[in-house]
Amino acid sequence: MKELWRGMKDALAISWEAGRFNFIVGFTLMLVQPVALPVAALTLRDIVDESIAGNASTAVAAAVFTAVLVIASLTAEHFAHIFYFKTAEDCNGILDRRVARLTNGSTGLEHHERADHADRLAVIRREIDRAAWGTTLNSYGTISILLAMAVTGFLLAQMTPWLLFLPIAAIPPLLLGRRAESLAAAARRTAAPDTRQANHMFALLSDAGPIKEVRTCGLEVQVRERQRRAWDRASEIEVKAEMRATLLRAAGQIFFAIAYVGATLLVVRDAVRGSASVGEVLMVVTLAGQVNVQVSSAVRFLQGLQRTSSLFAEIRWIASVVEHAPAVAEDASVPESLKEGIVFKDVAFAYPGTETPVLENVDLIIPAGSTVAIVGENGAGKSTLIKLLCRFYEPTAGVVEVDGTDLRRIPIDKWRERIAAGFQDFARYEFAAQHTVGIGSRRDIDDPDAVRAALDRARAEDVLRRLPDGLETFVGKSFDTGTDLSGGQWQKLALGRAMMRVSPLLLLLDEPTSALDAQAEHNLFEQYALGARRVAQATGAITVLVSHRFSTVRMADFILVVGDGRIVEAGTHNELMALDGLYADLYGLQARQYA
Repeated sequence: MKELWRGMKDALAISWEAGRFNFIVGFTLMLVQPVALPVAALTLRDIVDESIAGNASTAVAAAVFTAVLVIASLTAEHFAHIFYFKTAEDCNGILDRRVARLTNGSTGLEHHERADHADRLAVIRREIDRAAWGTTLNSYGTISILLAMAVTGFLLAQMTPWLLFLPIAAIPPLLLGRRAESLAAAARRTAAPDTRQANHMFALLSDAGPIKEVRTCGLEVQVRERQRRAWDRASEIEVKAEMRATLLRAAGQIFFAIAYVGATLLVVRDAVRGSASVGEVLMVVTLAGQVNVQVSSAVRFLQGLQRTSSLFAEIRWIASVVEHAPAVAEDASVPESLKEGIVFKDVAFAYPGTETPVLENVDLIIPAGSTVAIVGENGAGKSTLIKLLCRFYEPTAGVVEVDGTDLRRIPIDKWRERIAAGFQDFARYEFAAQHTVGIGSRRDIDDPDAVRAALDRARAEDVLRRLPDGLETFVGKSFDTGTDLSGGQWQKLALGRAMMRVSPLLLLLDEPTSALDAQAEHNLFEQYALGARRVAQATGAITVLVSHRFSTVRMADFILVVGDGRIVEAGTHNELMALDGLYADLYGLQARQYA
C-alpha cells in the first residue's frame, strides 16, 4: 500500500509539473461528476415522491435541477478530458526525458553493461507510453471515485445505516484488484529477458546492417523462429499471470455483486413494510447502481495506478543503480600539462556482479609525453585498462594517479575534457558532416576550419572529398537526402572526431581502425605518432594505443603485453622480441599469416 500511495504522489507530481493550469482546471472539472450524479439521485427521489403527492411545481423544479446536474456532469467530464489529454501529452515528454537522463546520467558504464538494468529498462520502454496517459487519468480518476463513493455512502446512510456497508463492500474488490496487478507486474518483469530477446531478433531482421549477414547465411527462418519462441515464452508467462489476475478480479466483483443484491433487497423490504417511499426506493436503487459503477471504475483506476506505481518504482530502481556518490572527494584540479605521467599502483578490477578479476596487481608507470601500445589476446584486459583511464569504472583495489594525484580526486567532467578518444565501437552520428566530426570539441563544433584540420590529422580528407555538399552533407539514412557511408568511412569520421581536441592530456585509441586495412592503419598511426610528439612537447600528453596489428604497435615508445589480467611483459619492440616471450610468439604468429 505504501508503494501505491507513493506512486499516486509521483503521478500527481508529474501531472503538476506538466502544467499547473491544465492540471488544476482538468482536476476541478473531474470532481464535478462524483458530486453531481449522487445528488441527482437524491433529486430523482423528490421528483417521484412529489409527483405522487400531487406537488407538480416542486416535482418540476426537482426535474429541472436533476437535468442541470446531469448536464453539468457530462459537460464537465467532456471539458475535463481536453485538459486531461494535454496534461497526458506533456507527461509523456517529461517521462521520456527523465528516463533518457537516467539511462545516460551515470559517469560510468556499469549500468549499461548490467543484464538486470537492461531488463528493467525494457519494461520501462514498454510501459512508458501507456503510463503517460494512465498517470493523469488514474490520478484524476482515483480521487474522483473516492469522492463519489464518499458522497454516495453518505446519502445511503441517510436511509439506513446498514446501506453504509455497500461502499465498504468495495474494499475486497479493490484489494483483490491490487493483488491481481501485482501478479501482472511481476510477470512482466519475469518475461523481460524473453521480450528483449524477441526485440533483438526483430532488430536483426529489420536493421540494414545485420540483415545482410542474416540473408547471406540463410538465417531468416531460424531468426524468425527464435523470435516466435521468445515471444511465446514471454506471452505464456504473462498470460498465466493474467488468468490468475482475472480470477482474483472476478472474485472481488462477485463479492460486491452479492452485497449489491442484498442492499437492493433490504430497501425493497422496507418499501413493502411501508417504511420507505417509492422515491426512496428509486433513489437507493440508483445510488446502488452508481456504487456498482464506482467500484468497477475504482478497481480499474487502482489497477492502472498500481501499474503506474510499478513504472515509477522501476524508474527509481534505475536511479539507484545509476546515481552514485563519488567514493573520494573530487577536490583536485586537472593539470594543465603532465609532468610525471600516469601511474597504476597495485590496481585490481572485477566487473560488478562478478567475482573473477579482470585485472590483478597491475603496477605500471606511463611517463608523460610517451606513446604506449597495449597488446594481448582477446579478453586479456586491454580495453579494461582504457575504461579505467576514462573513469568509466573505478578500480576495485589500488589507485590510478595522474602526476601523483589520485585520479578519483579530479572532477570527472574536467578530466574527460582533456581526453581525446577513438573506439572500435564508435557511434554513427547521423548529422551534417560538420557536426558529426565537430562534436568531438563542442566549442569548435561550428568551425569548418577546425573540422577540416581534425580530418587532416585523421587522414580522412578522402571521405570529405566524396561528400556531395562537403561538410554540409548529411550522413546516414535518417534523412532523405542523407549520404550513406561504408564502415571504413564512418570510422574515419569517428577518428576525425577524436582528433578535434588539439591539446589533450591523454589520447586513447582503442582498436579505432578495425575497419581499415593494415597499410592504411600503419600510415595513419605514423601520422598519429608525429602528432603525439607535437602534443607531448606542449602538454606532456600520453598516447595509449590498443591494436591487434603488431606492425603498427612497434612504433610505440614502449609496449605493454597483457595476459590473464596482468602486465606480463613491457618494453620496446626490440626488447620484447629479444625476450622471446608472449609478445614474440604473438608477433611471429601474425607475421606468418601475412607471409
